[in-house]
Amino acid sequence: MLKRNVTTLAFLVAAQAATADEFAPALEAYLHSNVTAWATDPVILDALRSANSRTGDFDSDQILALDQAWRAEVGQSNTPTIEPILNNAAADFLRGQVDASGGAISEIFIMDSVGLNVATSAVTSDMWQGDEAKFTQTYSAGPGATHIGEVEFDESAQTYLGQVSMAISDPATGELLGAVTVGVNAEQLF
Repeated sequence: MLKRNVTTLAFLVAAQAATADEFAPALEAYLHSNVTAWATDPVILDALRSANSRTGDFDSDQILALDQAWRAEVGQSNTPTIEPILNNAAADFLRGQVDASGGAISEIFIMDSVGLNVATSAVTSDMWQGDEAKFTQTYSAGPGATHIGEVEFDESAQTYLGQVSMAISDPATGELLGAVTVGVNAEQLF
């Protein structure tokens, strides 16, 4: 336990002195060596296609109404907006990736063509990611686009986390379907 605390303390001191750009190469390497291998699994692609057929024509009022409903349900026992996103085959697949990461991944969620959560490994604070860089710099930028977020200290996890995101395209057709965001435990990258 003492070794873990000393290692964590050393990382925290180094992380406080580092800029986001110093973590970007390690986060990007993690994205390409770990996430791309499973981000186009059929269960993910099917979930995105299905969501896009339902939400692809939503206007901003419909999107914001869903997001407001989600936010109101966070932490509540009755969660009819959150429940289908948290409990589906793609969400189960994402939780499997979190478990298989050995602590390197804290969360994963996939977003449809309008930036709404389709599946998530755990409850997120909001449903609509369409106004955030994790979506605007991936899905909105087109196939192959990635976004590396800043590494920040997460109070609830008591560790430094960074988010890596990428656009998801159908490998057979090239059709852009959505995006994925992965919360990575930065301590495990070094």
